[in-house]
Order: sequence, then C-alpha cells, then structure tokens
Amino acid sequence: MAIIGGKMAEAINDQINAEIYSAYLYLAMSAWFTEKNLTGFANWMYVQAQEEMTHAMKFYSYNLERGGHVKLPAVEGVRDDFKNPLEIFEEAYGHEQKVTARIDALMDMALAEKDHATVSMLRWFIDEQVEEEASASELVEKLKMIGDAKEQLLMLDKELSARMFVDATKGG
Repeated sequence: MAIIGGKMAEAINDQINAEIYSAYLYLAMSAWFTEKNLTGFANWMYVQAQEEMTHAMKFYSYNLERGGHVKLPAVEGVRDDFKNPLEIFEEAYGHEQKVTARIDALMDMALAEKDHATVSMLRWFIDEQVEEEASASELVEKLKMIGDAKEQLLMLDKELSARMFVDATKGG
C-alpha cells in the first residue's frame, strides 16, 4: 500500500521529468558555450545540469521511499539555437522562475493533503530555488552591464570556470 497519495506521486513524477528537462536545457546551453569557446560559461551550465539531475534523483528516491510508483515518460526536447550569453541567461532565469512556481504548486498540494513528509522534503527545494533564481539573475545583470565588451565577457568566463559541482542534496 502506498504511503504517498496517488495525486502527489503523479505530481512528483511530473517534477522528475521537469528536473530532467532542466538538465537537458542546461546541457544544450553548455554545448552552445563550448562551441563558442566560452568554456567558463559552459562549465557553469554543465554544473547546473548536474544539479538538476541531482534534484530529479532526489524526487525519484523520495517517491520510491514513500511507496509511490515512479513513471518516467519521455523528456521533451530543448532548444539549442541561442544568440548570445545574455539571451541564454535570461532564458535560464525565466526557466528557474517556472521551476519555482512548480515547486510552490507541489507545496500547495502537500499542504492541502496534509502530507507532512512531503512538505518537509519540499522545504529544501524551496530554499534551493531562492539560490537558483538569485544566481541566474545575478549573471543576467552582469551580462547586461558588460554589454558588447569582449574583454569583460572573457573575464566573467574565466570567473565562471571556477564553479564546481557540490551535491547539496546530501545531508539536506
């Protein structure tokens, strides 16, 4: 017998798919940056893709731990035809805002169903989304300040090459 309700398990399955979609999107962005020899930007997006897969696996594991049935439908394709770094980070920021809305909707559902375990698990994601949006927004603003200045773009590229993947889901 499932501990987690049918609608909640379905919603979490949908979120697994959305997180994997996010990883695909960031991989496409990473590839675009790599093709343009902006390896620091590519690294930032690659690390972001790793984080999104970790988020997907956190939802996956939670669903199974709570007795839910995991369903993994096909992941929708993502665009790969970007114009410039600013456009990419504006899209990433907008995407993170959509993810935040999805997480908030999951929380609303968990609260309505009085599913305290899911509420507890989702708190981590709510906090994570604050960081995700802030990080993407900061880079949008930096890219706006840089404009067409190639030297500053290359300096930011070098700065972004230092980002490393840290599995924040461990212990949280």
